[in-house]
Formats: sequence, C-alpha cells, structure tokens
Amino acid sequence: MLPVLFRIGGFTVTSFGVMMALSFVTGGWILARELRRRGQDPEHAWDLAGYAAIFGIVGAKIYYMILHWPETAAHPWASLLSRSGLVWYGGFILAALAVLFRVHRLKLPVLTLADACAPTLAIGYAIGRVGCFLVGDDYGGPTKLPWGVAFPNGAPPSTAGNLRAFGVNIPANVPDGMVMTVHPTQLYETALSLAIFFVVWKLRDRLRTPGAVWFVWLALAGVERFVVEIFRAKDDRLLGMFSVAQLISVLIVLAGVAGYFAVTRRAVRHPAAAPAGA
Repeated sequence: MLPVLFRIGGFTVTSFGVMMALSFVTGGWILARELRRRGQDPEHAWDLAGYAAIFGIVGAKIYYMILHWPETAAHPWASLLSRSGLVWYGGFILAALAVLFRVHRLKLPVLTLADACAPTLAIGYAIGRVGCFLVGDDYGGPTKLPWGVAFPNGAPPSTAGNLRAFGVNIPANVPDGMVMTVHPTQLYETALSLAIFFVVWKLRDRLRTPGAVWFVWLALAGVERFVVEIFRAKDDRLLGMFSVAQLISVLIVLAGVAGYFAVTRRAVRHPAAAPAGA
C-alpha cells in the first residue's frame, strides 16, 4: 500500500489521484489514436476526455452520497468535499451523458465515437483500480488464498470490525481490531479489465458495424463487475447476496447484448444505411 506519494507543504499527492489522472491521460491518448484511425479529428479526444473527467468525478461523488444518504444528511459538506467516496457506476453514467451531449453539439457520429471509446474505458478502468489498491479501498471479504492482502492502513482498514460493518460474516471470537487478509478485488478488476481491453482491441478490426464494439465492451464490463462483486465486502446487498452494483451490472449486460443485436441486425437488413462512419 502506498496511499500518499509525497507532500509539498500542506498539499498531499495521493497515489489514487495520480492513477486517476493517468487513466484519463492514457484513455485520451488511445481515443485520439482511435479517432484518427476512424477518420475523425483526433483533437476531439482531449475535449471529450475533459468532459469525462469532470462529470465522471461529479457523478461518482453524487452516486456515493445518495448511496450513503444517512451519512450525507448528517455531514453534507464533509461528504461533498471529502476526497474519498467515489462510485464508478455513478461516474460512468453522468460522464456518458455529458460526453453524449458534447458529441451531439460537435455533430460527430455517435456510434463511431462509442466504438473508439470502448478500449479507452477498459484501459482507464484498469489503471484506476490500481489506485484503489494502493489506498486500500474497495477490497473483498476474508480469504486464505496465497494472494490475499491485508490492508492495515486501508480506507478503511481491513479489520474484523470493519468487515462486520460491511455485512461480512466474521466468527464471533475474532476481535474487532484484528486485521484480516482479504481478496484484493481491485487487482481482480484490473486483470479482468485488461483482458477486456485486449478483446475489444482485437475486435475493432473485425466488427465493422458501427456500435458493435461498444456494445461488446458494455456487456463484458457488466459481467466483470458482477463477478467481482461476489468477492467484494459490501454493505448494500439486496435479497441477501446481491449488491446494488450487481443489479446495475445485469441491466448493463442486457443493454449491451440488446444493443449489439440491434445494430448488427440493422446492418444486415439495411446495409446502405450503415456506412463506416454512421
């Protein structure tokens, strides 16, 4: 764990902040390359990356505050100004809407831009989760597997008491202050997202129908999050074992599958209506 990289006076540079910035820079670079490859102006990449960064952080914070409403209502300004408390799905939803608005204003082909964004989002998410690992956030439940990790200084520490607060069933004879070895679910997501990146990177030459690559990424991203949530320590479980994120993941998978079949069937039925830049 390396939550703080260095301090300059009263200013602290965190590993999470650096990895988040790196994810947007890397994503912007890949997006520029993909736009150039698809016959679009690569300069739009940094414009869209800026929208994604700003509205992604705002959306992630809003989602977290809603999800933890009692805490937000009790300490609204502390919740709003805290560096912690970001949920990816909230950021993804608001950033997607903001980028879609910007794409509409620029009169760019939506599905072509979406296909270009698919590898960008996969690699950006993989990098961002490394930041979560370095600060000890979003870890999983207890494990005795050899790659399990203890987070004594995590956010929060992986103690038995904190895991109990997340709804994890810890034996009663384990003291609250005991630091436990848990699943490094952040690294699970990094590995799976890198795998998704390589899949969509290969498919972008094979799937010529505009929007097909995007919907493949959407479905795979939903499956990835659903699987990782099985191991994560969460306090928002529904129906006993399913989390809110898993519910959203199912909806995203269904949207990805439905979208893929919609654009591919439309391309088969109306090939002249779906040029390369549609």
